Amino acid sequence: VQESFPCWWKRGVCGDCSVFFECSSLYHVSTYIFICLIYLLLSCSDLLSSLFCSLFLPSFTVLSLLAAGRLLYSSVISLDAQHYCTPSRLLDHVTVLIGIAHGGKAIAGVINQPFFNYQMGAGATMGRTLWGILGLGAFGFQLQEVPDGKRIVTTTRSHSNKLVTDCVQAMEPHDVIRVGGAGNKIIQLVEGKASAYVFASPGCKKWDTCAPEAILHAVGGKLTDIHGNAYRYEANVKHMNSAGVLATLRDHQYYVSRVPQSVRQALTSD
Repeated sequence: VQESFPCWWKRGVCGDCSVFFECSSLYHVSTYIFICLIYLLLSCSDLLSSLFCSLFLPSFTVLSLLAAGRLLYSSVISLDAQHYCTPSRLLDHVTVLIGIAHGGKAIAGVINQPFFNYQMGAGATMGRTLWGILGLGAFGFQLQEVPDGKRIVTTTRSHSNKLVTDCVQAMEPHDVIRVGGAGNKIIQLVEGKASAYVFASPGCKKWDTCAPEAILHAVGGKLTDIHGNAYRYEANVKHMNSAGVLATLRDHQYYVSRVPQSVRQALTSD
């Protein structure tokens, strides 16, 4: 779906959806981040938010969106791993994603964990936001790395198959962490809980990886398909990441080299 942001909002497709944006110029990047914050504040008022959209958002293009279920907060956001909202022990898997692309590349992203610290009791501050801009850095977390010599792979918790299993095992990991949500898996990387995110399946989409990729790149990491090829975020690209996802904070080429030939043949690059 490709249409102007104001028209999308007026049609009422909002809330629980997946979306990323391409900015028409680099100037719009910092401007858009500011606009997002103000827009969310105004979202409680239909009249104000409609006026705000009409005044400020015509220059932005929504490249891809997927309406998926119930409305959430009446704001334009991406909800990743939403099916984990039901089992209360998995609420921390849920992330809200906003990705910004320019020239086909992910350059800025926001990952919000609305249920972060939900098990810490009434006195704890629940929720947190991680964000990053390529060339500026990433914020909202303490960057950490897995100890040298340790290979810890994070992969899907609920969408595994033989290809996924074969690819994970080929990495010869010391440990495997199975969690939900692409955003949550990137958090495992930047917080030193995992050294590679391996998903040899076409189940992930561009709106799942745009924001996480931008944050990972901002701290020196890399996200590609399982062949090591970068994904493009443009209006004419396929929504599906058909060649899987391979993301690392360091030593990306090592993990690319470990992908089995059978997996490479099964998942052709875009």
